[in-house]
Amino acid sequence: MQKKSLAIAIALVLSASMSVKAQYTKQDSSYKKHFIGSTLFLFGNLATDNSPEFGQLNLGYRLTGRDVLSLELITWKYDRPLGINPFLSDAYGDTAENYPGFIREFGIGVAYQRYFWKGLYAAVHVVPMVQRFVDEKGNKVDNGFHIFNTFRVGYHFKLFNDRWFIEPSLGLAGRPVHSRMPDGFKQKDDKWPKYTPEPGLHFGFNF
Repeated sequence: MQKKSLAIAIALVLSASMSVKAQYTKQDSSYKKHFIGSTLFLFGNLATDNSPEFGQLNLGYRLTGRDVLSLELITWKYDRPLGINPFLSDAYGDTAENYPGFIREFGIGVAYQRYFWKGLYAAVHVVPMVQRFVDEKGNKVDNGFHIFNTFRVGYHFKLFNDRWFIEPSLGLAGRPVHSRMPDGFKQKDDKWPKYTPEPGLHFGFNF
């Protein structure tokens, strides 16, 4: 179901971007400096079973026409290693790879975005996250911490006279720093890479 939701979101992005204009070709003082947004991965919450209960809020400020800094508030839960890529691995969805419970995370991070040509940009996201490890009976077994990094390359499309925007992207997401996981969780997680490719589908409202 999560794959189907992501496919729907990607289709919406492609259909919306067919008729929109690129990002700023000439930087001036007329661009809107603030924005609020999120990601279309919120569609993943429509899954009838095993919803990630995902939430994300982005608050951004355009330092210049080419440089953007934003604050990201994120929470979600997952019951399998993040290294299992839903698009590249047949093991995604195989319950044999699941943790003995799930992990709930809460994070506040920052992202820096730099435009290079029209709407083409590169970005780095750094999100420290606290973790709560929960067993199959719903009991908390431990706390943890990791830093979730994402490196992205994408394109910024303006919508409705630059009131809204959408940013499809490709990224590499991973955890360069993390605390030790409880037994059972660690054994499953160690089987998979700490970094994996990740698509992005961000959107926002400029003001």
